Amino acid sequence: MPKRICLINGHPDPSPERFCHALTDAYQAGAQETGHIVDRLDVGAMEFGFLSSPQEFETKPPAVFDPVRPAMSEADHLVLIYPLWLGEIPAKTKAFFEHAASGEFFLATSANGAGWPAQRMKGKSARLIVTMGMPGFAYKLIFGAHSLKALEAGLLKISGFKPVRHTVFGGVQISEKSRLSMLEKTRTLGRAAR
Repeated sequence: MPKRICLINGHPDPSPERFCHALTDAYQAGAQETGHIVDRLDVGAMEFGFLSSPQEFETKPPAVFDPVRPAMSEADHLVLIYPLWLGEIPAKTKAFFEHAASGEFFLATSANGAGWPAQRMKGKSARLIVTMGMPGFAYKLIFGAHSLKALEAGLLKISGFKPVRHTVFGGVQISEKSRLSMLEKTRTLGRAAR
């Protein structure tokens, strides 16, 4: 059965030369080959500022996010592809999610403000694909994949996404052969809508 996929190229640079762009293309091609419906969002192509107050987080995001929310709410599966910068998700990509989640879009507080927030993304699965220059095993073993785990638990799982899977592509600058293997693996994930 075809799935609806919200595919997010989380690289803040819109340049098509970025490897995240190629990975996003590969995932999209694989998904469309097997009949899945893909709503693609490119963070680098969007213009928006950063949130700077709690009041901004309580309101709806700017108009540039009008296609973002339907793509997320109608999706069965969300895929985020992004580079690791200074050990974290890029600031613009994080700001993208702050805007997207604002106004209780991901989590809704109860009427009296007490208790656990309502998970608005229940019933959806997610995959995080992160690229980096360092070897992937070093990121996992030495650094504990801390930023990946924080994004998984602090944004996706708390909002109801389950399961949340991840793919770590390390050493992306090492060789053309390894990049081709990463692209094929990503295309395979797209075919399976995983």
